[in-house]
Amino acid sequence: MPVFSTLRKYRYLLLMLSVWLIAVLFLSHKPADSKLMVAYNQVNTQKTFVAKKPTSRTVTENVNKTVLGNGLTVLTKEVHTAPVVTVQVWYKVGSRNEEPRVNGIAHQLEHMMFKGTRNRTIQFGRLFSALGSDSNAFTSYDQTAYYGTLEREKLKALLVLEADRMQNSLIDAEQLASEKQVVISELQGYENSPDYRLNRAVMQAAFPQSPYGLPVGGTKADVEKFQVEQVRKYYRNFYTPNNAVLVIVGDFDTAKTLKAVQEIFGKIPNTQHSTVKIPPLSPSPPLPPSPTPIVLREPGSAGLLQAVYPLPQVNHPDVPALSVMDYILTEGRNSRFYQALVESGLASDVSASVASLLSSGWYKISVTAAPHQDLRKIDSVLNSEIGKLAFGVTSKEVKRAKTQLEASVILSNRDITNQAMQLANDELTTGDYLYTERYLEAVREVTEADVKRVVNKYLQQKARTVGFFEPTQKQVKGNGGKANSVQTTENFTTLAPVAPAEVMKYLPAVDSTTDTVEKTSIEKATLALPQEFTFGNGLRVLLLPDKSTPTVTLSGYLKAGAEFDPEDKAGLASLVADNLMNGTKSKDVLTLAQTLEERGANLDLETFREGVRIQGNSLAADLPVLIETLADAVKNATFPVKELELTRQQALNALEVELDDPNEVAERTFVQSIYPKNHPSHTFPTEKSLQKISREDVLNFKAKHYRPDTTVLVLVGDFEPAKVRSHLQTQFSDWLFSGKPPKLKYPAVSIPENVVRVNSVLPGKAQAITYMGYIGINRQDPRFYAALILNQILGGDTLSSRLGAEVRDRLGLTYGIYSYFQAGKNIGTFLIEMQTSPEDASKAIASTRNLLQQLHTHGVSTQEVETAKRTLISNYTVTLANPQELTKKILMNEVYGLDEMELRSFTQKIQTVNLAQVNLAARELLHPDKIVVVTAGPAVLAHSS
Repeated sequence: MPVFSTLRKYRYLLLMLSVWLIAVLFLSHKPADSKLMVAYNQVNTQKTFVAKKPTSRTVTENVNKTVLGNGLTVLTKEVHTAPVVTVQVWYKVGSRNEEPRVNGIAHQLEHMMFKGTRNRTIQFGRLFSALGSDSNAFTSYDQTAYYGTLEREKLKALLVLEADRMQNSLIDAEQLASEKQVVISELQGYENSPDYRLNRAVMQAAFPQSPYGLPVGGTKADVEKFQVEQVRKYYRNFYTPNNAVLVIVGDFDTAKTLKAVQEIFGKIPNTQHSTVKIPPLSPSPPLPPSPTPIVLREPGSAGLLQAVYPLPQVNHPDVPALSVMDYILTEGRNSRFYQALVESGLASDVSASVASLLSSGWYKISVTAAPHQDLRKIDSVLNSEIGKLAFGVTSKEVKRAKTQLEASVILSNRDITNQAMQLANDELTTGDYLYTERYLEAVREVTEADVKRVVNKYLQQKARTVGFFEPTQKQVKGNGGKANSVQTTENFTTLAPVAPAEVMKYLPAVDSTTDTVEKTSIEKATLALPQEFTFGNGLRVLLLPDKSTPTVTLSGYLKAGAEFDPEDKAGLASLVADNLMNGTKSKDVLTLAQTLEERGANLDLETFREGVRIQGNSLAADLPVLIETLADAVKNATFPVKELELTRQQALNALEVELDDPNEVAERTFVQSIYPKNHPSHTFPTEKSLQKISREDVLNFKAKHYRPDTTVLVLVGDFEPAKVRSHLQTQFSDWLFSGKPPKLKYPAVSIPENVVRVNSVLPGKAQAITYMGYIGINRQDPRFYAALILNQILGGDTLSSRLGAEVRDRLGLTYGIYSYFQAGKNIGTFLIEMQTSPEDASKAIASTRNLLQQLHTHGVSTQEVETAKRTLISNYTVTLANPQELTKKILMNEVYGLDEMELRSFTQKIQTVNLAQVNLAARELLHPDKIVVVTAGPAVLAHSS
């Protein structure tokens, strides 16, 4: 189920997977190795916290490749850093195996693979949820992949499920009809995006004779015509052992696991007898006869430019040099395109990526124009910069790009799920799971002459296809800014809830051998806790060493969020955070950026309602630079006028784009409908408020709210805690403050007295987005853990929850529906979000309120509670195995003022919740007749009497 993959920070996944449209079943979201380069020796050796040891082959070391008698390729890699394992099955079929009139059939088949098998006539999402597997799937150009990460004792059970649907999937007419509606809902969501519509037109023109020119997800016209036998034929032809790669990475024993794989998968016959016509693919598509731009004039906000240049397939020797070229052009503030387009004020954003696929490739450049800027002028500047690069490139640029690329590979493979993805994609797309090693060795050898050569060879103006999106309408039509309070008159009917007994009946046995279970329990109970320090100025620091990869993850929190925005200057907090690294007393913006870019490190700040999140990543040897850069920014930011005005313009452009996005409009309208004007959560930036903010406002806000005594820093990674603590003390001890920190009083807020409906109409959209809910509980509420369990049952995921089973799976009204208890430090929000066709919005809303009423009145069952608890506990264990997620968890526990043992005790607290507590939470927290319902998108056919 493809969605746009915006992998700016770790573009290596985009480069290697080429999952330009990626499908995820659980939208929780959205890339492996090498040795440290000589460039990192620039770090002062007295400040180095780790030994500089070789790190080559960290992705492919200890990998075992086995080919079963039926042709199934099996890759296994033991990683014993956490008691979790990932299982992935990749099939060699994607949209490249399609042709016009059957476009999207591989994607449709991916959906059908969750509908059950002859042995298990049940939605497989419920089985994965019951196992506690963090499961996903995607369809791309060259492959379709299914993957899940879970506790190691459940490995064999997950293998059994994957083997079952490899050979026994049920694809019947009734289920296909329902799932086609889900796919159409998904496609309508993409159609809401002008970027998607423009890219579809550009790709079709760039590859007119190739399936690569077809949209991965298909088109509504083709999906509507799919017949059950067509989908079955694709299943029979392509879902066979010799057309698949099975990858297992994590905490397991190779010999034992391979024996299980042979028992489970080895008996599946190889029955491939493909009769599906696969159109021939030319490695070098013919050049378009004319470079005349494609122009789309449709409702939208910002102007867009996309340019696509044909490139060779993934194994071509020019691919490494093309990757280096891409980083020179677009990676970081010092890149050529950023300087020429963003710094000049012509564009608010520019990005690019090299797609290297099985039979071909392309280089795609995307630009979002600044307001009132001419796309043709932007195009002229792009061509000029490419021409300059074709003339020559500096050794410094090449060195920086190679460093960034290699660091990206290492940082993108810190968790086992991405490591397995790398191995699978390399094996399937290039025929060699060691490809990444060869690729990185080739990157290290790229010279200035190589970059100049590939630019002249591939980035020819006559070879490209270019498209412009010129917006025609921008207004949002609503209800005059007022919410309509109505009591809708849908008749509730009693529906049978999902029967947990049915789920357990079909669930494979879990490995319950004494040694495995006991060892896992001991490991969970003795989870390492971070060392915590509070410096003299009040700065709190938590350090947790992790030697699993030569990297460091930094996460921080400043009590300087949007809650402090004055009503008439909304957006001030964000403007401060976005400018913090735009210059300090000793370094200008480009020097600050270069300090990180030369090491492939990154450091970002993002503003939320209650605070500002700091997120940084680097190779372990570069941690001193990461710390020094952050310290310099928070202490010495100067907010240069030029950079401040550029950021303001970018904020205004982002606001314009947001107000054309049904998701953003629905969320903004929903929040302002549940929180009154005097509440800190009600205020959102407007054009007027952003324009009103002065540099003096920015300086005053920073001086008042950026304080060490309201700041928390967490570091997880390969370092010596004593040395890191000493360095932090040196860098931050002179960060001064005065007086007590600012405090806010949050006014009391009530839920509505009845149903409140608000509809916002956005021109040119295909899909409606609905938000439903009201105020909820905060993180300190004693009902929090019961609410988590209740939410998992209600809408924790879109396949196994009550909402997903009814609104998505049975009725086929939505591609995704989820519920949340968003519990902050001071406030909380309960919400349900879904996407539907506009004509289905009313029915989906009524069905959702129906389910809320059932849970409010009748509660849930003991089996549902136990299943939800297992899922939450397993998912928590998987989360802690990811360094980025672990760092965030430690940080927010500290921010919320939770006990230091929360990291360990969370699972116990979930386990001790009983049925009565969950049902009490359902009665107290679910109110179907006192709820705000906001729908944004095309003319909504929901009635509001």
